[in-house]
Parts: sequence; structure tokens; C-alpha cells
Amino acid sequence: MNRRLIRPNLAEIREERARESAKKKMHPPFETHAENYYYLKQMNKKTRMAVVFADGEVVEGYVEWYDRNCIKLNRDGAPNLLVYKNNIKYLYKVEDVKREEEPKKKPK
Repeated sequence: MNRRLIRPNLAEIREERARESAKKKMHPPFETHAENYYYLKQMNKKTRMAVVFADGEVVEGYVEWYDRNCIKLNRDGAPNLLVYKNNIKYLYKVEDVKREEEPKKKPK
């Protein structure tokens, strides 16, 4: 009796896997790490930031550290604050606003 080894065709298996993966849609990543990158950049440069709260109040200071839910804001001449992110409307750099407010000098 002569036995023969039966091997699957690898090309067919690859095509089948390709069809299966094409059917499944990939979900976008939940975490892009852009927020982490931004906070780390501002922390390393000690950039003066303005935090605008949901009620409109503005507080200025340096971001010392952050985590998933809050940031610690160091302020000059005032107590440091632990600010919950869900109370923050937006952040901006104080330097950028000062540059925009300066009048443009006209060349003579």
C-alpha cells in the first residue's frame, strides 16, 4: 500500500484569510496619545498656559503634571490648583495671545 501525503495549497489559504480580513472592519484607535504629547511638550518647556473653565473663569499657570482625569497647575503668587479635565472648556498658551495683541510696526 502506497501512502501519499496530502498538503494544503498555501495560496488558497492566503486568499481565504485575505477575504476574511477584508470583511472585518478595523475600529479606529481609542487613544491617539496627542493629548499626552501636548501636555508633555508644555511641561518640558514650562509654557505659561491659560485654562478656561466651563463657566468662563480663566486661570493662568504652568502645567506641572497630568493624568487621565486632572492636571496640576502651578501659579505664581497664588496657590497651585488641581483641575479636573471635565471642568475645562479649553486651554491656550498665554504667549500666543500676547503676540497677537501687539500692534504691528509699519516700516518707514
